[in-house]
Amino acid sequence: MIDDELSAHVADALRKAAAEEVMPRWRQLADHEIDQKTGPHDLVTVADRRAEEHLTAALTALLPGSVVVGEEAVHADPASYEALHGDAPVWIVDPVDGTRQFVRGDDGFCTLVALARHGELLASWTFAPARDQMATARPGRGALLNGEPITAGSPEPGGTLHVLSSHPDFTTEQEKRTLVALRSGEVISRPCGSAGLGYLAVAMGEADATVFSWEKAWDHAAGLLLVTEAGGTHATVAGEPFRVTGGNALPFTAARDETTARRILSLLAGAAG
Repeated sequence: MIDDELSAHVADALRKAAAEEVMPRWRQLADHEIDQKTGPHDLVTVADRRAEEHLTAALTALLPGSVVVGEEAVHADPASYEALHGDAPVWIVDPVDGTRQFVRGDDGFCTLVALARHGELLASWTFAPARDQMATARPGRGALLNGEPITAGSPEPGGTLHVLSSHPDFTTEQEKRTLVALRSGEVISRPCGSAGLGYLAVAMGEADATVFSWEKAWDHAAGLLLVTEAGGTHATVAGEPFRVTGGNALPFTAARDETTARRILSLLAGAAG
């Protein structure tokens, strides 16, 4: 379904959406262009909405018969999330992952796109326009950053693990338990503003693992395939691979290797529930 030509066209679509809808608004947002969704830590901007509209049109044109599950469209119509369970190929889109960083004028944001069918991830793209980074992955084809292969590698055996996790401002009971579980002498945990860039850090071997306690597909689909193709792995506290279609035991980890994943899961076991 995805060949080299189509993959390149998708990457071009991401670049164009960022160039036309995101980057002109970076560090230029007016107050009226920023809204809250569920609260003060869940922001949406005109760039999020316009970029998702742009990508929805472009991606469905590239693959006739496909549909889009995008963060902003699902917020407007939660029932549209069910397309993940349908027969059509699904583009999973986060138009601006790391909106809070984008609003602050930081460069730690990206656009995430993954293609899935029946829950199987077929390809992914992670584009950080302010950093000029484009990471791509396809099953069995490895992970690439700006066209060059990347590998997650393995940390020093038994050494301190560097983990990217939920931001402490996210205060659901599950997230509180997860953060407490990571307070260990064998882990240095720091907040992850953009899930997509957190996964990229693992795929590049710059972090040992990510840990998250929510399962919205647009935050995770692209990064999970990227980490896997870089040689890493992912698993929930139930010891099962994370499923983009939902119903996962939480929290879960994506890690540089199996040994790291097992160490993280042993810490998280008490955070489940």
